[in-house]
Formats: sequence, structure tokens, C-alpha cells
Amino acid sequence: MKEERFFYAPELAEQEVSPSRGDLEGSEANHALRVLRLGVGDEIRLMDGKGTFYRATITTATGHRLLYQIDEAEPQQPAWQGHLHLAMAPTKLMDRVEWFAEKATEIGFDELTFLDTQFSERKVVKEERIDKILISAVKQSHKAWRPKLNGMTRFKDFIMQEREGDKFICHCQTLSPLPREGESLPSITDVDGETMPLLFDVLHPGVPSTVLIGPEGDFSIEEVRLAMEHGYKSVTLGRSRLRTETAALVAVHMMHLKNAL
Repeated sequence: MKEERFFYAPELAEQEVSPSRGDLEGSEANHALRVLRLGVGDEIRLMDGKGTFYRATITTATGHRLLYQIDEAEPQQPAWQGHLHLAMAPTKLMDRVEWFAEKATEIGFDELTFLDTQFSERKVVKEERIDKILISAVKQSHKAWRPKLNGMTRFKDFIMQEREGDKFICHCQTLSPLPREGESLPSITDVDGETMPLLFDVLHPGVPSTVLIGPEGDFSIEEVRLAMEHGYKSVTLGRSRLRTETAALVAVHMMHLKNAL
């Protein structure tokens, strides 16, 4: 059976009236015409990234231009409940961030934000590059929705924003109660896997979830306290100490499994 290849056409979702024709642009048209060598009369599959697939037929194929006629719109049903939002501090090596973005999209989630934290090793992310990876992964895995991508955001600014549903912060240290006036700051001990609940155990199916993942040096104690003061619950991802991108992928997988339909 011939594999179905999808092309990304976000403009279809922006048209108020059901579209009947369209123009595939840029790299998508180039891939169809020059790599796959498709021509007039060939059927193609399109996705708008907002929940609808389309069956279409190529009507014009010249140079770098590809025109098509839509034969059928196919609205898709969500594959998971709630809204799954992962906010992570990007790693120093961008290939690890790109790997995470691709794999998390293949699994399925809704939103990605990059955090600028106290111990962040990277302060700048090329959003255009990450966005292309998200789109490629959406097409490859036949996802009807493209994850929303947010740029670099200061940790404090992110924490202060109102968010629906459950909020969690994954970290590798436990916190004693805040000291009383005149007392010294309590010591920090490494988490042993039992001190904090496992993220999977406290996720609620169908409830929007936001999960924070820190840099290789972890969140600072001040950041963890600030998050907890704003309603975030401290959780663990298990006994293993994970790299940032691995921890982020584990968190996405847990959210997806808990909310899968």
C-alpha cells in the first residue's frame, strides 16, 4: 500500500468560506513537484494544522507553482483530552532541543514554551527552525493539530501568568517549609524518588496540564519556591536522573498517556 504523504497548508484554516481551490507554496510545492515529481491529476493530502485533513487533486503544476482542487474536507477528532503544555529550559546544544520537539510532536501535545531560567545555558532559540521541525513531525505522524510554539520567556513572567488546569514543576530537590523570621534557610536534600509524587500519578485526565522542566543545572530553589507560591505542584519523573530533553519527553509522554482517548 502506497504511503500517504501530507502537505502543510495553514491558509486553508484561515479562509472563512469552505475553500474549493488553493495554491501550495514554497518548500511544500517544491517537495511535491521536484522530489516526488507529482503532476496534474495526482491526488494529494493536505492538512491545515487546525484539525482538518483534505483530499485534493493537482490541477496545475508548472515550475515552482502547484494549484489544487479540494475534493473532500475531513475534520479530525482529537486523539487526546485537555491541553498539554510543556515549558522547558532549552539545552546548550540545539540538536537536543530539536530532537525533543520532533519526538514530542510525534507522541502528541499542544503547546511548547522555552524558559529563561537562572541556570539556563542557552538564552536564544531560533523559533523558525523549531517551527519547521514541528511541522515536519506533524506531517510525518499524521497529526491534525500543529503544536503552538512560544518563544523564550523569562521564568518569572511565565509563572505569573494565569493558566487553566493543573500546574506542575519537575525538579531534583526537596523543600523544607519556609523558615520563620530569624531562622536560617533550611537545607536542600536530593530527592529519593519517594519524597515527591510521580507526575503520572497526579495528572487528571481531561484537565489542562502545564509542566515545567528545568535546565541541566535544575531550577534554583528560589524558582521552585516561586512556582509553588503560584500554584505549581512539585513532582518527580522517577528515580533516574534525566537530561533536560529526556525529562521533557518523559513528561509529554506521561501527559499523553493519561489523556489519550
